[in-house]
Amino acid sequence: MPDMSAIANPQQRQFNPYAENGGTILAVAGADFTVIAGDTRQSEGYSIQTRYASKVFRLTDRAVLAVNGFAADGNMFVKKVKQRLEWYRHNHAKDMPLRSIARLIQTMLYAQRFFPYYVYNILGGIEEDGTGAVYSFDPVGSYEREACRAAGAAQSLLQPFLDNQIYFKNQTAARGYSHPAHLPLPDVLSIVIDSFTSATERHIEVGDGLEMYIVMAKGQTLPDAVTNLLPEELPSTGDGERVFVLKRDLKKD
Repeated sequence: MPDMSAIANPQQRQFNPYAENGGTILAVAGADFTVIAGDTRQSEGYSIQTRYASKVFRLTDRAVLAVNGFAADGNMFVKKVKQRLEWYRHNHAKDMPLRSIARLIQTMLYAQRFFPYYVYNILGGIEEDGTGAVYSFDPVGSYEREACRAAGAAQSLLQPFLDNQIYFKNQTAARGYSHPAHLPLPDVLSIVIDSFTSATERHIEVGDGLEMYIVMAKGQTLPDAVTNLLPEELPSTGDGERVFVLKRDLKKD
């Protein structure tokens, strides 16, 4: 006779291959630069797995990609994007333009839509016309170009702050004064640092370290106020764009 208790009390089996590993990323585009930043904490729930896991990766001299969500998927996706860009470089003897990289990422994400990478991507860099640009993606490839975007555990805190400080939403300009189309680099870096400092105070999933990548257009140099922060310049191919890395500690246990 069959075991009737098993029939009367069916059990459901589930398999979840994903995990949420915390952290936060953001990017802000300027007139001739872009800042892409992310914290270094990797966690699962209230358990900290590591205090130094990069979420921001340089792709080319003009493009930097920040990933957030499931860390394993993020690392694998960055590896595959770099591979595709390497193939392009070998075939065309030049780096892929930023706009084309955004389209490539969209295609790669959409191709996996039935078993998607659980990753939110923010691509930042310099377009061919020398302007800064930010592209944000959802896990299945929908994307748009923006002036600023945050993603991750503290998105609900940081995005309204960026909307206010970058887009000047809910701000009324004084008579005879208009809000600037783009903020200067020192102001953007100050906003980014303040954003992560406040997020660290509110979220257990955000903290430890902050990595900020600065992509500069051809012919542009860092202002003295930024040079005094001692950013590290990364080696380049000599095409003109320059990439700098600025690191800070986020004091939070």
